Amino acid sequence: MLSCGEPSGDLYAGALTSEILKLEPDALVTGFGGGRMRAAGATLVRDFRGLSVTGLTEVLRLIPRSWQTYRALVRAAAADPPDVFVPIDFVDFNAFLTRALHRRGVPVVYYISPQLWAWRPGRIKTVKRVADRMLVIFPFEVPFYERAGVPVTFVGHPLLELTPPAAPREVFLRRHGLDPGKPVVAMLPGSRGNELRQILPDLVRAAGVIAAQVPGTQFVVARAPHLHDALFAPLASWPAQVARPVVLEGATDDILASADVALLASGTVTVQAALHTCPMVVVYRLAAMTYRLGKPLVQVDTYAMVNLVAGRRVVPELIQDDFTPEATARHALQVLTDPSHAARVRAELASVRATLGSAGASRRAAEAILDVARRRKR
Repeated sequence: MLSCGEPSGDLYAGALTSEILKLEPDALVTGFGGGRMRAAGATLVRDFRGLSVTGLTEVLRLIPRSWQTYRALVRAAAADPPDVFVPIDFVDFNAFLTRALHRRGVPVVYYISPQLWAWRPGRIKTVKRVADRMLVIFPFEVPFYERAGVPVTFVGHPLLELTPPAAPREVFLRRHGLDPGKPVVAMLPGSRGNELRQILPDLVRAAGVIAAQVPGTQFVVARAPHLHDALFAPLASWPAQVARPVVLEGATDDILASADVALLASGTVTVQAALHTCPMVVVYRLAAMTYRLGKPLVQVDTYAMVNLVAGRRVVPELIQDDFTPEATARHALQVLTDPSHAARVRAELASVRATLGSAGASRRAAEAILDVARRRKR
């Protein structure tokens, strides 16, 4: 049984399901996920669409539906007990589900670690009690779990194998009516509704500031799947003097590979951008109450995953009140107008990529998970 609750987790769960079924064609993979997990051959007890939000206060509205989903998964596990349970990120929901299945004697293999090193590190005691194995995708996570006595294996980052070869920049841009000889700014405002509501309006304003300083700048918006058209209403306020952006779905890698700089919401996509050595400005904003309640719990002074992997700030982060159109544009313009700065950033991102291991993370994770499942059957 697998459980993931957001698009990035579904991407990893789909790849993991595929590798499990290659290694063990008769295996039954079930659980909580999305379209990629289903397409890979899993049977979904529940689909996560509509349950993926960030923030403490935002989650409160979803408690009734989350509870129904939790109960459905517990009932499914009771009716046909899995040989292993694999929680994939989606930390708070999966924490409850993990404890419930552990109490029923189901082995637990975490894949994609909860970010205990970033906030509420006291939860490590619970993880140590319930986890049979921790499979992590970032090398800096290994010593954290080793110090706590949790069995841990670094399998590498699955994006190394899931990131497809990008189309040549000139081919991709011309295909969408863009001029390869002019600057390209990518805008990736997030994959959740509450992210777009908080982030997209200020990215639109930043576009006006950028284009005023670098005339002819072109903009491409990467649209995540399953988002309502209404969430993109801020694009109707696009600056009149700036050419309308191209909005594309399902082309994130091509966009990042072709962009001179990306303005993006903090999350997995920062790693995706690093794999393409695309300079970026990382932004994020939560509801004010959520931010005030959550900030005291945070144990790190940087948020972007690419900076956490590097161990220093290699790209700028603009979080909450620091995220303004003017600040976003200022950092983007530094990349667009200073070739030596852009080259330094690309070199730093190449170093980040080198630390993420080698392709094959999903296969290595599948082997470890099947090993636990087989030992249970002995």
